[in-house]
Amino acid sequence: MNHAVERYLAPTSLTQALAVLAESGGATVLAGGTDLMPQSRAGRVKFARTLLNIRRVPGMDMVEVADGKLLLGALVTISTLVDHPLVRDHAPLLSQAADHFASDQIRNAATLGGNLCNASPAGDTLTPLMALDAEIELVGLDGTGVLQSRWLPLDGFFTGPGRTQRKPNELLRGVRLPVAPDDQKVAFYKAGVRPALDISTISIAFAARRRDRAILHDVRLALGAVAPTPIRARRTEALLEGKALTAELVRVAAASAASEATPIDDVRASGWYRKELVLNMTQRILEDVGNN
Repeated sequence: MNHAVERYLAPTSLTQALAVLAESGGATVLAGGTDLMPQSRAGRVKFARTLLNIRRVPGMDMVEVADGKLLLGALVTISTLVDHPLVRDHAPLLSQAADHFASDQIRNAATLGGNLCNASPAGDTLTPLMALDAEIELVGLDGTGVLQSRWLPLDGFFTGPGRTQRKPNELLRGVRLPVAPDDQKVAFYKAGVRPALDISTISIAFAARRRDRAILHDVRLALGAVAPTPIRARRTEALLEGKALTAELVRVAAASAASEATPIDDVRASGWYRKELVLNMTQRILEDVGNN
């Protein structure tokens, strides 16, 4: 473990936490620690001199519905995403994906904000949230100590493996996404030797409105672990938008999704195998949507 930590703080207000981040040298943010601690032991993360535990900051574990949006605090645990009735009713795709996340013990500690800020291309909540048009809120203090907030689309928040648009003096406070319309069809697929415990070989999240059990609208297809960041398969989305699913369209769309993937070879799978998974699993997802 990295031994550079000189100060441990557990603030009880958001302003206190942000004031620490605004200090010279910043701080390493700790929420659930399920990513941070293994990465530090492996030498991939170097601690700042201050370790900032934000678990006691009030209001960051909210799950609410307001103005047609589902609001999720950054400290919401993965277990909550699986079990909370508001998430299951209004974002079933996210609930399904969370049910493929690690073990029960890790789900009880791991947080939504931590999974997003870790910014792994294989992060389990990233593709479903991108498919659901999620936005994230970043907060920080300006030079006079006044709280500043900015909302960003999640699509575009990730800039590379482990990198995001979050500034060193900012915290991710929460996520908002539209509540699922009644005619929305969703599907989530994750490939791994043990899909609930392993890091994804690939993941696919699909969402679309299906009018009169035929025409697709607002099509979203997000792919994980096939590029430096999670991606939206925009060419494939455009192929499907405004059309009814046919066997030929499913075949063409699956091939398109595979062509949008640019995976690497690593210890979990070859790039070729990942492309084949995207092709076959996208086809299976679209066939299932077409039959239901």
